[in-house]
Amino acid sequence: MQRRSRRAFLTAGISALAALGGWRWLATRPDEDGIPWPLRRVLEANQQLSEAYFSNAHLAPVFPRNRARMPRVNGKAGLRTPLDTAAWKLRVEGISPSGQPQTQEFTLDDIKALPRVEMTTDLKCIEGWSTVVHWAGARFADFVARYPLAGPAGQQLPFVSLVTPDEQYYVGFDMASALHPQTLLCYEMNGKPLTPEHGAPLRLVSPVKYGIKNIKRIGTIRFQRQQPRDYWAVRGYDWYAGL
Repeated sequence: MQRRSRRAFLTAGISALAALGGWRWLATRPDEDGIPWPLRRVLEANQQLSEAYFSNAHLAPVFPRNRARMPRVNGKAGLRTPLDTAAWKLRVEGISPSGQPQTQEFTLDDIKALPRVEMTTDLKCIEGWSTVVHWAGARFADFVARYPLAGPAGQQLPFVSLVTPDEQYYVGFDMASALHPQTLLCYEMNGKPLTPEHGAPLRLVSPVKYGIKNIKRIGTIRFQRQQPRDYWAVRGYDWYAGL
């Protein structure tokens, strides 16, 4: 028993020293987007696995509407500047079907003219909490189909950037995730118009992503060739943020 305990103690000690050495090595590596580059490689590998699993057939669970609750307000980046919602317009920058750069502006009525979709899904925060919420809005895919600014047919731009009007919060999406049937441009929550703290007049909801991707108060949408910057990715989080 004594020999076994001594061996276990030595093994634990060696493991602790190895872990400490590994941590010291990791801490001295150059940063890449806010974290040591080896950790960034781990996040990129995780993204590749998530993308391989991703499919429009993989839907987030839906719940009875009576399960819906009011989610907490978690973060105010992009929401601190006062906004006149009556004068708000959505700016969209992209490429027309003919291949020319094009910019258009849309009102909330333009979004509401698209087929209305309602869903009750789980809003999951990367911090660990979640809340079931009932949403109403238009599919992002329907918006792209009605207002084609994502490039010519067969040459669709691979990324989407969404930015608040004050440009203080911004998220990046791969096009496949943006076109997922549960990714919505939402204007109602739990049967009522969005409130300012929850993203009025228009926010994104994607239950196949963590809440950090569900940008509130969208001001600009950009379709682009390069992977966009992302508010939390540059602070050390996973760019893909898939569930």
